Amino acid sequence: MSDMPPVAKKVPVERTHHGDTVVDDYAWLFSKDDPDTISHLEAENAYTQGMTGHLKDLQETVFQEIKSRTLETDLSVPSRKGAWWYYSRTEEGKQYGIQCRVAVDGDTPPELTPGVPLPGEQVLLDGNELAGDSAFFSIGTSAISPDGTKLAYSTDFTGDERFTLRFKNLDTGELLPDEIPGVFYGGAWSADGSTFFYSTIDEAWRPYRIHRHTLGSDDDVLVYQEDDERFWVGIGLTRSQRYLIVSAGSKITSEIRVLDADDPTGEFKVVRPRRTGVEYGLDHAGDRFLVLHNDGAVNFELATAPLDDPATWTPLIEHRDDVRLLDVDAFKDHVVVHFRRDGLSGIRILPGDGRDPYEISFPEPIYDVAPSGNAEFETDRLRLGYTSMITPTSVYDYDLRTNELILLKQKTVLGGYDPADYEQFRAWAPAEDGTKVPISIVARKGTNRPAPTLLYGYGSYETSIDPYFSVARLSLLDRGFVFAVAHVRGGGEMGRHWYEDGKLNKKKNTFTDFVACARHLRADGWSSQIIARGGSAGGLLMGAVANLAPEEFAGIVAEVPFVDALNTILDPSLPLTVIEWDEWGDPLHDPEVYAYMKSYSPYENVDSRPYPPILAITSLNDTRVLYHEPAKWVARLRESAQGGPFLLKTEMGAGHGGRSGRYDAWREEAFTLSWILDRVGVTE
Repeated sequence: MSDMPPVAKKVPVERTHHGDTVVDDYAWLFSKDDPDTISHLEAENAYTQGMTGHLKDLQETVFQEIKSRTLETDLSVPSRKGAWWYYSRTEEGKQYGIQCRVAVDGDTPPELTPGVPLPGEQVLLDGNELAGDSAFFSIGTSAISPDGTKLAYSTDFTGDERFTLRFKNLDTGELLPDEIPGVFYGGAWSADGSTFFYSTIDEAWRPYRIHRHTLGSDDDVLVYQEDDERFWVGIGLTRSQRYLIVSAGSKITSEIRVLDADDPTGEFKVVRPRRTGVEYGLDHAGDRFLVLHNDGAVNFELATAPLDDPATWTPLIEHRDDVRLLDVDAFKDHVVVHFRRDGLSGIRILPGDGRDPYEISFPEPIYDVAPSGNAEFETDRLRLGYTSMITPTSVYDYDLRTNELILLKQKTVLGGYDPADYEQFRAWAPAEDGTKVPISIVARKGTNRPAPTLLYGYGSYETSIDPYFSVARLSLLDRGFVFAVAHVRGGGEMGRHWYEDGKLNKKKNTFTDFVACARHLRADGWSSQIIARGGSAGGLLMGAVANLAPEEFAGIVAEVPFVDALNTILDPSLPLTVIEWDEWGDPLHDPEVYAYMKSYSPYENVDSRPYPPILAITSLNDTRVLYHEPAKWVARLRESAQGGPFLLKTEMGAGHGGRSGRYDAWREEAFTLSWILDRVGVTE
């Protein structure tokens, strides 16, 4: 341990782009194999440990609060697929879930009792057995063959998201000899279960190839390769299990190929050739395809297409400026549309019996709902996941015959949690240009205001941070905190326009929106001291607002933060860079993009003003936001800025999502929450 901050050595590296010459003193930290890099990260960990040592008791208290509120032996609601109900369960003291199934006996999901296996239960995968003594473990794929007799699954033991694919005979429990290393997430079976399709990645961590594996054979066949470096590829099976779908997509463009799942050695056929800026997705519904697309429809339109002519699209739900169509799920006798309106998600049912379409209503002012776990094609029930800031994650079945919403399970929160003790609100902050930015807020009733506040933000890739419940968050709320989510532009909360107004040459709207939300919370009497928190692209937001308005925040938590954005996006050899040009712009070839990104990239813009205390958290094996970004950022903060302290915590054996086991993850969250509490003087 050390009470003196590490001083990173300077090794000047000069680069010139578009006539601009920049010296990067900390580029050497990129070298993961350099012993000096590892020594520096270990020194940073020791310093962070020393600077947070006084919080050890608080960390343990918060960890025990999270643990004591969690039903450690628990299980999911079974979902039907074919002749089986599938579910997962957890056991007290074990880090990972256990995937199981039981045979179907009637249409109603079997009632499960935590800790009591059902008669006839078959364990498919036990994550604890698979993980063994490994410090990290993750499952990337878990796919049951259409006939229910085989399981394809993949595992990762380092966090680099490169998985090894294995196969299991579920009739005998036998692990088949087939083993394929270096695969990506996902995969799909042929209709007869003889063949499995999977994807692999290139050196830039881009899934670009689809392979066909015949069980018992070592001669896998490459069926598709995507050479455009802006595009990812994936493979899936329609819910009807009639068609295999190969999807190629950049940030702004899609191209889909289909193949009859009964003909796995056949040729995939293009639905519509790619056209820049046109995105579309496809599902199979009986005698037609359903196509969700944005061709002339910025918020997307739902169309139908003949099976023998999938390129001909006829509108079914036409485009609306105030409704963003998110997804469509096809079933034998109905269609389900997931949409977004007025900053909230919703569900629309299109009955197949001639009745008018209708929406499912929910009583809370802010919430999030989505179809979830609907594997069965022929069903009269729709499975939904629902949550809000005060309602724990809930699973409903919606009966399409009776229009009844049936609560199957609500996540148990131990310790006497009562939603009536808390209240949630939607506020609107005026941005610099007059745009109203939504904020979701939750607090314990009776909280004295203005109160210390944790303000969370993301704001990229059209990703929406919808209202959600968190057990760990209760440790803040019960200590008098307000928790808020700033739904800044660049996310998707208010539709596609909201995203478009926070990307490329409008990216700074994301940052100024967040600052506007902080100022509004303070001006409206909600907040006293504000701690900002965000991860990944939300970590870029954290770094940007630290430069933009450091005086607004009492502390900043930046998790796996994308803070060296300009240097990363300038290097096409790095993971994801070329793909990201559609999101951020291409500074390598466009001098205007270069100048714009340089004006906001956190690493480039650290100055000598006082900065709030900053906690940066990263993982050595992260393949999405490389560890060197926060390492360089913290080094520059120490060199140039006043204030702080600036802490870097590197998980030396994990990836983008941090530590994998649930108890380990709870301890990491307890560490972060304790640091947040300490920033505002709440240490008991």
